Amino acid sequence: MRRVVVFPAPFGPRRPRTPVDAAPGYRAGRTLPLRVEALRQWKRRRTMIMGGILVALPFVLLIAFAIGGDQDRGGSGRITLMDTATASGANFAATSLFVSAGFLLVIPVALFCGDTVASEASWSSLRYLLAAPVPRSRLLASKLAVALAYSAAAMILLPLVALAVGTVAYGWGPLQLPTGGAVPAGDAVLRIGIAVAFVFASQLVTAGLAFWLSTRTDAPLGAVGGAVGLTIVGNVLDAVTALGDWRDYLPAHWQFAWIDALQPQLEWGGMIKGTAISLTYALVLFALAFRGFARKDIVS
Repeated sequence: MRRVVVFPAPFGPRRPRTPVDAAPGYRAGRTLPLRVEALRQWKRRRTMIMGGILVALPFVLLIAFAIGGDQDRGGSGRITLMDTATASGANFAATSLFVSAGFLLVIPVALFCGDTVASEASWSSLRYLLAAPVPRSRLLASKLAVALAYSAAAMILLPLVALAVGTVAYGWGPLQLPTGGAVPAGDAVLRIGIAVAFVFASQLVTAGLAFWLSTRTDAPLGAVGGAVGLTIVGNVLDAVTALGDWRDYLPAHWQFAWIDALQPQLEWGGMIKGTAISLTYALVLFALAFRGFARKDIVS
């Protein structure tokens, strides 16, 4: 007769394992700290190159104005922001922002937000980060926060350097307005700060596009180029007057609303509408990025 021996379970009833069971002291919120991610991105060569380009642009404009001399308005008598660029340091900073806001400042936003996740996949290091283990939502949140911080720094760096260069070259003085009149130097700095804040808000759509594409592809250039390309498409659509009022729902339609901050009386209407539309698009794109990445098979 066969005897059956039943051994008692030494550890009691089974229960689902948690990260705390596997690694005492594990805290999801402590994985991939922002300072670590920020330092990793700071050491990237593309960060240094982009910073150098933004710092060099005001000097390039300074040389161009020195070589070009007085502006020729073609006899129209109409004064533009470019015509007042050499009036003071504040004017030079506003002009630098004007010539770069349409396209140049799109590049760092697309680069920092589009390269952040896709580059990890291209290096085959993304799966190792997740195996650390870093929760997917935590990884995306850290990378997005650092990417937006570097994008904001790029927006501030250009006008800040331009203000310093322009003040040395043309002196510290009021902001001469193309429409007539002037804004005191102290208020002019505040106005330019408002303009920079709106430019950053308007670029959140590009940031959302780049970040979403970065979670969908393993090619960093594809994510960056795709975001820049779609931004250009938006600018082209805004130029199609046949769309009528539909253009009001395009983020590109409001990208130069910050010029209202450089009027004799500060106008908020256009900037508020542009910020609301940009934030709406950006939040949808960020949500798609988090949702898609949470269900994605990470194989690289």
